[in-house]
Amino acid sequence: MEQFTGKVWVLGDDIDTDIIIPTEYLALKTIEEMKQYGFSPLRPELAAQIGQGDILVAGKNFGCGSSREQAPEVVKALGIRCVIAKSFARIFFRNAINNGLLLIEQQDLYDDMEEGDRITVTVNQDVDYRGKRYPIASLPQNLVEIIAAGGLVKAMRRRNGLDGERGQEDGTDDC
Repeated sequence: MEQFTGKVWVLGDDIDTDIIIPTEYLALKTIEEMKQYGFSPLRPELAAQIGQGDILVAGKNFGCGSSREQAPEVVKALGIRCVIAKSFARIFFRNAINNGLLLIEQQDLYDDMEEGDRITVTVNQDVDYRGKRYPIASLPQNLVEIIAAGGLVKAMRRRNGLDGERGQEDGTDDC
């Protein structure tokens, strides 16, 4: 069972895709260029403070708003290991999974959480915060595979043997 620990950043309810990455920055050419503006309408300093492996904990309806795929891409590019929220907008949930970003729904953790603390996530089991365990639902195996591969395209390439295995990339086979 995969387990990881990270520093927590706490956000509120209804964090929409315009907060995650404002419309005016969608004109930038790469996610790498966009990520510095992540969450800027809410907390302009946040993107620069987030570290690799950090965890976002939010209230209800995280990722509501438009269906822009750049929103979960920016969250992932900032180094966020996973987002734990009371609930997610469905289109954001699917876009996040397709981009290899782990999302966890948990109803109680947000109410007890303090920003800057560290939590330990045991995927498909629970979240440990200050010795208290918060149960989490198991994701279906196909979604776990997509997240582990780094996204849907990478998972399908892996499943179909297109990840650089000899004979597959160059169109030849060994038979």
